[in-house]
Amino acid sequence: MYKEKTSVQWKDLDASYHLHPFTDFHEYETSKGRIIEKSEHIYIYDTDGKKYLDAMSGLWCCSLGYSQPEIGKAVINQFKQLPYYNNFFQCSNAPAVELAERLVNIAPKQFQRVFFTNSGSEANDTNIRLIRRYWDLKKQPKKRFIIARKNAYHGSTIAAASLGGFNAVHKQFETLPYISHIIEPNWYTEGSDDTADDFGLKAAQELEKQIDELGEENVAAFIAEPIQGAGGVIVPPKTYWPEVQRILKERNILFVSDEVICGFGRTGSLFGCQTYETEPDLITFAKAVTNGFQPLGGVLVNDRVSDVITKDGGEFGHGFTYSGHPIACAAAIATLEIIEHGNFIDKVANDIGPYLQSKWKELADHPIVGHVRGIGMLGSIELVRNKNTKERLEPDQKSGGICREFCIENNLIMRAVGDSMIISPPFVCSYKDIDSLIEKARKSLDQTASYYSV
Repeated sequence: MYKEKTSVQWKDLDASYHLHPFTDFHEYETSKGRIIEKSEHIYIYDTDGKKYLDAMSGLWCCSLGYSQPEIGKAVINQFKQLPYYNNFFQCSNAPAVELAERLVNIAPKQFQRVFFTNSGSEANDTNIRLIRRYWDLKKQPKKRFIIARKNAYHGSTIAAASLGGFNAVHKQFETLPYISHIIEPNWYTEGSDDTADDFGLKAAQELEKQIDELGEENVAAFIAEPIQGAGGVIVPPKTYWPEVQRILKERNILFVSDEVICGFGRTGSLFGCQTYETEPDLITFAKAVTNGFQPLGGVLVNDRVSDVITKDGGEFGHGFTYSGHPIACAAAIATLEIIEHGNFIDKVANDIGPYLQSKWKELADHPIVGHVRGIGMLGSIELVRNKNTKERLEPDQKSGGICREFCIENNLIMRAVGDSMIISPPFVCSYKDIDSLIEKARKSLDQTASYYSV
């Protein structure tokens, strides 16, 4: 157990010794942050005693909120029986086997196998290895290129960050040379004078153009999130995914649906690919599979790919020390039980999800909100100075950070992505919780508008 300290002591120690993800280290030494001390339901508390409504479900992952003792019991029981063993060298453990079977049984019917990792980043690294091995075994070794999208997020390892589409990230390392990026399907920022449907088709057809440019014989796969989460909750026009699916089928290109954010009910279906009726060959999952209570990720592999690599591939030289960790898998099994028995996917599709969307759309009348988008338990608003011209509140996409600070002041956790404010609330929210979220968000928008004299 850690030693008791004052809030100031915790903050000083944190700033002195702890390097945080996606953080300006020098800035953090002086500004310091919040030390989160406890949680319950959809709320977190810091060491200063402040209570926040967590509209981001941790980091997209605590879909069932923070009060799920059954997951804790599963972890404790597994700890007592088998706290760890590896899955190398023809060994396994019961929770990993049971979870693999369960995931295959609830996934789209073409999925037959699961490879476990510790995170979505590692799962997308695994996808690259699976894709390359598949095409080698198919005697098409020239198929190497993987196409991704700008403003996509697929993780933070070298490979996963190369798949991602953030220029600021790419500037800090040498990206893998066999990955290329096409336009994101963000109609509001990229659509110009097109209708949403026309832009959806154009954005999808950029994939076809890129395949032609690289040569179909050289393109191995396309990877995409059903909805781009960290890129700003980019909900594609309804014409986008059918056209992408047509292109991939016609061109014999593998499709990876990165469901790290959308998976396990966030869009109102078990997976986002089911919401948009796409047919992936590989599904990346993590985060909500354990409700964020244990680190676990993985790849669902369809029969097209698994039949080749299991029958013709020999040893697959890839894996992780903690792949299929028994405690993490036990947490996932308990999480899936709660999702199923609580009927949460149906609630997101037909109850709390529609209620959130109806209330979220009301923010469109705010003077500094230029665009509102969302689906299920996901939402985003674009901050502007002028709704007609889409002029931003200030250059360099800084307004989101200003708005976020007002949110924190108002006991609300929302995330800023440039000039967008995004949410991903837990499925266990009540209507009253959603009303409180919207009230706090509107107050924060009012303060942001006043800050910019709008």
